[in-house]
Amino acid sequence: MEPYAVIESGGKQYRVSEGARLDVELIEAEPGSVVTLDRVLAVSDGQQLSVGAPVVAGAEVTAEVVDHHRGPKLVSFKKKRRKGYHRKVGHRQGLTRLQVQQIKAG
Repeated sequence: MEPYAVIESGGKQYRVSEGARLDVELIEAEPGSVVTLDRVLAVSDGQQLSVGAPVVAGAEVTAEVVDHHRGPKLVSFKKKRRKGYHRKVGHRQGLTRLQVQQIKAG
């Protein structure tokens, strides 16, 4: 089994391995820079799993910021039948694409 980590970013949890690309909520970092994600909830070296309470002490994931982009448009539509009431609201979330470089166990 390959090494992996479970990280938290933007209130969401992601299972990542080295070389993986993932989209997380917008991070204030320039494209091409390297960020360190220290909210590591679990880390596995391929043989043994370490689970934090809530985070694994000393564990961190380094990732390169590839680019910033916007996600797909999500439409929220509310309607009450026979009342003439309807509301349509669209939203596109700002996202940051990360390329995981290294997983360091604690």
